[in-house]
Amino acid sequence: MVRVILLNAFIALHTIFFVLEGLCIALFDRTGSLIHRYCARPWSRIILWVSGIRVNVRGLENIDPLLPRIYMTNHQSYFDIFVLLAHLPVDFKFIMKQELMKIPLFGYATRRAGYIGITREDPRKAIASMNKAAEKIASGSSVLIFPEGTRSSDGILLPFKKGGFTLAVKSGCDIVPVAVIGSHRIVRKGSFKINKGSIELVFGKPIPVSGYSKRDIDALMEKVRDTILDLMAGHV
Repeated sequence: MVRVILLNAFIALHTIFFVLEGLCIALFDRTGSLIHRYCARPWSRIILWVSGIRVNVRGLENIDPLLPRIYMTNHQSYFDIFVLLAHLPVDFKFIMKQELMKIPLFGYATRRAGYIGITREDPRKAIASMNKAAEKIASGSSVLIFPEGTRSSDGILLPFKKGGFTLAVKSGCDIVPVAVIGSHRIVRKGSFKINKGSIELVFGKPIPVSGYSKRDIDALMEKVRDTILDLMAGHV
């Protein structure tokens, strides 16, 4: 119990420190790249280290940091965010829940980092968010999406939402499937207890979207989902 309280208190204070640092860096950062590199990454790495989390990474040969791509990953825990920030060696922009971007200071820092908020309950706002993501890709940035739209409580892959796949077809940007394995055992959904342990992060081969149209969204979605399932099962 004492560890739970101290660890969560540390994460809160640690987050405030890096948010304030990010606000200072934002004065000199037009694209959000410096905030991502010098705030978001070290913030995440320190949290993982203090929490006693080891991350095993496979498939880095499938990553090209010079090419804008759409990274799609399963979502098991809020620790997925720390894992991806710390170990995906790309200047990417999160597509995240709009509610998180309303948190005082933290939300402002995420906006200055170029992250994109999405309101799934409002189709028009969701489309506007995806258009903004397309602009980021056109400017050379990669984007990271949780296509399930929410966290899985037991690690089982949930059904996918279509928005990210529509974005991929519209932008012509290849999709990199990503699997996060074991994070649901670190922090259970709705719990504050952080367990020590290991998480595996696996990057699959890029999936080209050329040849797919809006009529083929379901087929593309199925292909990406099947690939992530294979990555989670260790088959790729």
